[in-house]
Amino acid sequence: MTSALAVKQVTLFGIRHHGPGSARSLEQALTALQPDCVLVEGPPEADDLLGFAADPAMQPPVALLLYDPKQPQRAVFFPFASFSPEWRAFQYAAQHQVPVRFFDLPHSHRLADAAHDHAPPAAQADQETEPAEAEPDDDFYSDPLDWLGRSAGYADGESWWEHMVEQRRDTSDIFQAIAEAMTVLREQPPTQRNAAYERREALREAYMRKQIRAACKHYQRIAVVCGAWHVPALAARVAAKDDNARLKGLAKINLKATWVPWSYQRLSSASGYGAGVSAPGWYHHLWSASPTADNHAARHITIGWLTRIAHLLRAQDLDCSSAHVIEAVRLAEALAAMRARPLPGLEELDEAVRAVICMGDDRITAIIRKQLLVDDRLGAVPRDVPTVPLQQDFEQQQKSLRLKAEVGQKMLMLDLRKPSHLERSKLLHRMSLLDIRWGHPANHHGGKGTFHEQWRLEWLPDYSIDLIGAAAWGNTIAEAASQRTIDRAAQHQTLSELAGLIDAVLAADLTAAVSPVVARLQALAADESDIGAMMTALPALGRVLRYGDVRQTDTDQLKPIVDSLVTRLCIGLVNACRSLDDEAAAQMTERIDQVAQTTALLPNPEDRERWLVALFQLAQQSDVNGLVAGRACRLVFDSGRHADACRDLLLSALSRGSDPEQAGRWFEGFLRTSGTLLLHDDHLWDLIDTWLCGLSGAAFETVLPLVRRTMASFSAGERRQIAERVKRNPAGQSSQTAGDSTPIDHERAALAMPLLNRLLACGPNQRGAS
Repeated sequence: MTSALAVKQVTLFGIRHHGPGSARSLEQALTALQPDCVLVEGPPEADDLLGFAADPAMQPPVALLLYDPKQPQRAVFFPFASFSPEWRAFQYAAQHQVPVRFFDLPHSHRLADAAHDHAPPAAQADQETEPAEAEPDDDFYSDPLDWLGRSAGYADGESWWEHMVEQRRDTSDIFQAIAEAMTVLREQPPTQRNAAYERREALREAYMRKQIRAACKHYQRIAVVCGAWHVPALAARVAAKDDNARLKGLAKINLKATWVPWSYQRLSSASGYGAGVSAPGWYHHLWSASPTADNHAARHITIGWLTRIAHLLRAQDLDCSSAHVIEAVRLAEALAAMRARPLPGLEELDEAVRAVICMGDDRITAIIRKQLLVDDRLGAVPRDVPTVPLQQDFEQQQKSLRLKAEVGQKMLMLDLRKPSHLERSKLLHRMSLLDIRWGHPANHHGGKGTFHEQWRLEWLPDYSIDLIGAAAWGNTIAEAASQRTIDRAAQHQTLSELAGLIDAVLAADLTAAVSPVVARLQALAADESDIGAMMTALPALGRVLRYGDVRQTDTDQLKPIVDSLVTRLCIGLVNACRSLDDEAAAQMTERIDQVAQTTALLPNPEDRERWLVALFQLAQQSDVNGLVAGRACRLVFDSGRHADACRDLLLSALSRGSDPEQAGRWFEGFLRTSGTLLLHDDHLWDLIDTWLCGLSGAAFETVLPLVRRTMASFSAGERRQIAERVKRNPAGQSSQTAGDSTPIDHERAALAMPLLNRLLACGPNQRGAS
């Protein structure tokens, strides 16, 4: 048994995972060998799912997902692209009706072993499918191919493999050469050994040899497709009893498997996937653009790639002419010739594009990398692939609501008056309650009105794991979201958390969860004594009452709770605002503003009236931080109530006998974020002008930071108008008498009257009237 040395019935094909050149070479080798059995490196637990690989509805990239039903987050993905050699082996076996199965060490043993070590892995793509396995602690284990690449003058092993294997035209002896290279490499032990890694690999290779022996009992020509790193170990002559002894007594857990869509973004090495490739979009182009590797096909690949770049940039309104493409092709081919390479690779094409098309602009190269080199392609799996009921319900709703899962970000505008849009909104809110953040609200009851929502959608393959984990809460999205919400409500200990949760529950229209969450809310509200916590919770509850009818939800259960909170806030507001330092006062001011906005929208007008009375009482307190008192006074003034009294309070706060610093806080609280009032209220302008002009030098320096901070909160237009008005009206001059500051010379005016009368067509009898 050797690698492509075809001893007895077994031929070993050492491949690079997700390598289009390896995939093409493997297809040619399988066609020549015509095996009657194909063994592929992968998890045996998924053997029953391999038949789906031939289904036309299966569109790579896809991944096999293995997970522990008791702990779904203990899971592992095995991704495949259309250019993955393993995927080509599946397709060959299906087309030629040849048995195919996985023969790696079952993950039921490997995950059990990880659990035994008290380090259960989180859901991740399998990183043990690289010819040289990923281990971050040692350069050799990280990628032994780097040794070969550097010795041959390449930056790393991937570049070397790309040139020597993926771009190779003559593939007749490629697997023989790979086996010899791996054999020599494995004979050079690393200076630092990783015991856990070596034990794991020894177990895997022992199991693989055991499965090959088993296949030899039933088949004549066996093709073994595995990572190139394993070829020497699988070709080695090891006694069966030694392998059996090594495998004896392995722990095991029960695993389930399914197919899930994958993305090129997650297939890239930038995602952290150990066996990933740097540019899956480029590899997809290599595979789909050229089924052969002759000179004509090579140039077709180059021109096709640069043409795609041109189309992309033109769609972005960026300049890219035919001349750009022609010159880029010439430069890429020249670079390949200078480097003694058979055809331009990604490195040459990148350099040509950067120099000729992008003119060195990194922003343009970033667009190309994201949309072409990595690509946002998302795969698809057949509907009859075994899944949990919750995922089936989700996929059914996706289909009926026409909400397609896409990798790239997509903005979705919803009009909640339309039934289909309302149902989409409910689904997205329910998914969020299950901690599956497929959609992120881009606004909250904003945009074009209260009937509109804007969402930013982005699907991640990991959400398949989250759906499986959420299946413990129910068999439908609505049921699972309800049960998860009820459990979360029982764990929440603060009123603000529950207020936000009830908002989400009603937005998701989870009728079954409303009563339990409201009951929990009532219990916490009755026990809550912190005014600040109640003020934080009220805006969320107010939004529910205000916008609940938009979603056709019943909010009657919340009205008594909100009325009770407003009453308790009004009673405790003054005491809660005493003895606050500047930082606490700023926080309290923000809360007061939020509550004021909320009470203005509540359906019960008495709530707003009680709140304004409480604010007026607060504004009259001398022992309250001026920022808070000034803000309370301004809110009452804006309501149109007690306008004269509010001016008197401000006048008193800014009088000469007041502490300058406290007066500055009053000034900031009263005028913050709005200079329009100052521009249009002459009495207020004169009051502020008189106060500032009457300050001593030391007092002015004290209040100057507060005044500047207040002015900075005004809009640019307001600040400009204030500056112009100050220029017209000198400091200390009343705005109401500014126009009368120059005395009238009646004698000189009388000289102009005859001419003025003629110009205005006024007779002597009209002058008196005019």
